[in-house]
Amino acid sequence: MAINKKRKVPKRIAQTILNSLKGGVVPRIGLPYITVGRKAEIEALLHDVELIENGGASFRFIVGRYGSGKSFLLQTIRNYVMDKNFVVVDGDLSPERRLQGGKGQGLATYRELIQNLSTKTRPEGGALTLILDRWINSVQMQVATDTNLNADDPAFEEAVNKKIYAVISSLSELVHGFDFAKLLKMYYQAYINNDEETKAKVIKWFRGEYENKTQAKKELGVDIVISDDDWYEYLKLFASFFRQAGYAGLMIMIDELVNIYKIPNSISRQYNYEKILTMYNDALQGKSKYLGIIMCGTPQAVEDKRRGVYSYEALRSRLASGKFSEAGNRDMYAPVIKLDPLTPEEMLVLAEKLADMHAHLYGYERTITEDDLEKFIKIEYSRVGASSNITPREIIRDFIELLDIVWQNPKTNIEQLLNSDKFSYTESEAVSDEKSDNFAEFRI
Repeated sequence: MAINKKRKVPKRIAQTILNSLKGGVVPRIGLPYITVGRKAEIEALLHDVELIENGGASFRFIVGRYGSGKSFLLQTIRNYVMDKNFVVVDGDLSPERRLQGGKGQGLATYRELIQNLSTKTRPEGGALTLILDRWINSVQMQVATDTNLNADDPAFEEAVNKKIYAVISSLSELVHGFDFAKLLKMYYQAYINNDEETKAKVIKWFRGEYENKTQAKKELGVDIVISDDDWYEYLKLFASFFRQAGYAGLMIMIDELVNIYKIPNSISRQYNYEKILTMYNDALQGKSKYLGIIMCGTPQAVEDKRRGVYSYEALRSRLASGKFSEAGNRDMYAPVIKLDPLTPEEMLVLAEKLADMHAHLYGYERTITEDDLEKFIKIEYSRVGASSNITPREIIRDFIELLDIVWQNPKTNIEQLLNSDKFSYTESEAVSDEKSDNFAEFRI
């Protein structure tokens, strides 16, 4: 007779997962313990990962209602590609962070992405210095292995210089590559001279923190800075550099596209959609290499023809679904991946995982039975319109609340609680899920 041994989740991770889910956010760690469903979506995105590793580029939109699992899917892919030796930059758009803006909002997005630059060994972000130092170190070790020269030998330094400059020269041919290469050379010289001050200034430049050219000229002797208009070109340069530095490629993940949808000025919105078009064309026309881009948004933020991504005709004609795509029968290799609701069976599996995790974390024997779990899921999915409107976030928050109440009040009758009216799920009141005709745009 086979014994089914369930994986015990470390308590630190279990605490993080349950706290995050109860608060309605996606945990950064422990996702494999709670991943259910989304098999087709994950396989499609992992197909892109292979393409990027082989020198290609990809661009995907993930579309779903608030709480439907967009951010969860994004974090799952993020963890996977970091394990595959990718560098990842991720960030959320906001009123202060856009793709393009007249007041530095595009540059603010770049700064956020670079701040969150992560690798397998530095998953929490801030990995740029680590990558640069490891690159120089690895070149030195490779030269030492290949030549058997001593580090003090002038020939050793010359061989290292040659390899470093070979990488730098290859970048010089790309847009803005000459300046990028100049800064890399400066960082390398500062590294071998133990000049921490210059290293810090170069990192500051790469992070886009110099306000103007005058400041950069004064501190580094370069008369260019990363700006609102060209920050994406520098991410393409980073993708090529990371590949040369021994990584598989660069993955850019941008969430909360709804913040572009919410921009009141139509011209500003169009500039942002134009930037998306540039990135999309670069990826699909082969102008980018070793680069993947994933953007997440709600259906209205993408499909609304008045304010959404589809209001920009050049994007709508490229992204709109074909005649044969429908719920449950999607083309997962299309640029837009629409998230269908998780099935009751998938939610039941997730509920059982969370119940086991909760019992293990707080050190009690699980009292909620299989029948209780089934009844809970049945109640949630029996709400009016639940089959298409209820989201995992709403169900999970209800369920963790139920687990907390039962644990804190051992005498609680679970069946009575489930049959009461206390667990009516909270419907999403997010702005972008609603349609309103009270506001209209007009031109004079």
